[in-house]
Amino acid sequence: MSAAVLTAAPPRPAHRDPQVLRWLGAYTASTVGDSVYYLALSWAAVSSGSPAQAGLVMAVSAVPRALLLLFGGVIADRLGPRRVVLASDTARCLMTLGLAAVLLATSPGLWLLAAAALVFGAVDAVFLPAVGALPPRIAARDQLARVQGLRGLAYRMGSVLGAPLGGLAVATGGLASAFGAAGALFALSLPLLCALRLRPLPTEEKPPTGEKGEKADGPVLRDLADGLRHLRGHRVLGPLMITILLADLGFVGPLNVGLALLAEQRGWGAPGIGWLLAGFGAGAGAASLLLAVRGRLPRAGTTLGWTMVLGAVAVAALAFAPRLPVAVAVAVAVGLLAGVSGALCHALVQTECDPAYLGRVSAVSSLGSLGLAPLGMPLTGAAAGLWGTGPVFVAGAAVCALSGAFALTVPSLRRAELPR
Repeated sequence: MSAAVLTAAPPRPAHRDPQVLRWLGAYTASTVGDSVYYLALSWAAVSSGSPAQAGLVMAVSAVPRALLLLFGGVIADRLGPRRVVLASDTARCLMTLGLAAVLLATSPGLWLLAAAALVFGAVDAVFLPAVGALPPRIAARDQLARVQGLRGLAYRMGSVLGAPLGGLAVATGGLASAFGAAGALFALSLPLLCALRLRPLPTEEKPPTGEKGEKADGPVLRDLADGLRHLRGHRVLGPLMITILLADLGFVGPLNVGLALLAEQRGWGAPGIGWLLAGFGAGAGAASLLLAVRGRLPRAGTTLGWTMVLGAVAVAALAFAPRLPVAVAVAVAVGLLAGVSGALCHALVQTECDPAYLGRVSAVSSLGSLGLAPLGMPLTGAAAGLWGTGPVFVAGAAVCALSGAFALTVPSLRRAELPR
């Protein structure tokens, strides 16, 4: 045995790895910037038009994100995820600072806000797959589950800090100050991303492009088809994508629309919505912390399936919670179970996918929650108006339970494990 082997230091855990911490800092800054930007945009839209027009402006960004997300995965794989994340945060920084400058000079019309939302959605379509493809290039494979836990904590922190920070900026310096704060946060991520040193990737089915200097060529549609074939032929990733899609379809509508309707019907008002969302966020944050500390959970595939089934039961129970404290406790359980299953889904994608396809696979895994499920929100509202909030929660829970049952009945997914 060589001296090099004898003296080799064991890999650092993710929470002590400077590379991971740089990436985490950049991701947190970008996530907080997102929250500040969306609050500023919504306030600017409400101040410039009717509630219906403001809703249209806020919905505009979802269209290019849904249409371009899969192609964003191709771009992330071709150019390399760090380059794409850098370019995306640079574009968002320049756009939000540009909006701040316009607001200092004049009052923008709704058309300008809608155009900004459209561009922001298009940038998101390439940013999101690249973020999903970057962790294997900065952390060891056995640390990727812990990285997903840290990412979940950063996302929750962004949601918790972003809205109050944006509101404070609007209150003290107006909309220009809020957009300027968002631009500064995006700018903060750039030097952290530039300082990342990428790890050599393991042997791949297809050489990665972008980060190692290979030439990216050939039709984009061919690369997209290659990624979809990789998914279809993979014994874990194919069933996992179906599981994620079903869970998103059952979860996103009832939780985003149903909670507001439930609070209104029960007379809990806006504070009730806040408490329910806080309970859900606390549960999801606890799940992320659990995975970040433990690094992995045993029998990941089986745990994923059962947490989805139990989470479906908790979603259905929300419809029957008689009082607000009970509903908040149930929301904590929903957040905890959904947080565990969501983190395990991301971790399995990271560890099972060939790194050459990770941008495209990350795009497919995000398509349900960010592209297809939001389109069902109007249907969720219409169904609640016809049959009440309870049946909406029960129907969503049934779809979530179906996703968990599917995961448990597919042997290759049920036996999937995270690396030690």
